[in-house]
Amino acid sequence: MIPCLNEAGAIGLLVRAVREHLPNVIVVDDGSRDDTVQLATQAGAEVLRHECTRGKGAALKTGWQRAAGRGFAWALCMDGDGQHAPADIPKFLARAGSGKAALIVGNRMSDAAPMPWLRRRVNLWMSRRLSRAASRELPDTQCGFRLMRLAAWSAVELRTSHFEIESELLLAFIAAGHAVEFVPIQVIYKNEQSKISPWRDAWRWLRWMAGRR
Repeated sequence: MIPCLNEAGAIGLLVRAVREHLPNVIVVDDGSRDDTVQLATQAGAEVLRHECTRGKGAALKTGWQRAAGRGFAWALCMDGDGQHAPADIPKFLARAGSGKAALIVGNRMSDAAPMPWLRRRVNLWMSRRLSRAASRELPDTQCGFRLMRLAAWSAVELRTSHFEIESELLLAFIAAGHAVEFVPIQVIYKNEQSKISPWRDAWRWLRWMAGRR
């Protein structure tokens, strides 16, 4: 399941690459103004569309609901800008098949040198804060490449609708007693422009962290 906002430059190739590993791809278009919908459809994805931009968290929820409605037991999520390698998908599937984890998260931090310096530092800072909140080590809390058991997701309450949902989901699973594991993945950064607004999204994350107390 791939949430997207103006990802015409990457989405077609990404969907085709994912379909080499998984037969069903759901793209949730969060109000794009480019050809994301057309290109994702041509590549073989089922496309759901928000008429206006509602946030990454809202797009994820729409995709999870659709996956659950179709009867899938698991949903694998990836970002739509091409920074996650479909070649890493078998790592998630193997971990799901060999353990009891309900949430498996990609870990980029064992080889994080290709990550832009500021994003790496922010990720480390957020991961330390969330590790303290969870009373366990969480090496990469901001990675959007995740495999999740949908039955576990349906039993937790998520209130956020933007980028902070990835932190909220992680702590919600741990608080509910679900096993969370991490798998190492590739770090891919090109010249894509992040959809994160540094000040606005940092404020949302800090407000969420303060509110959860």
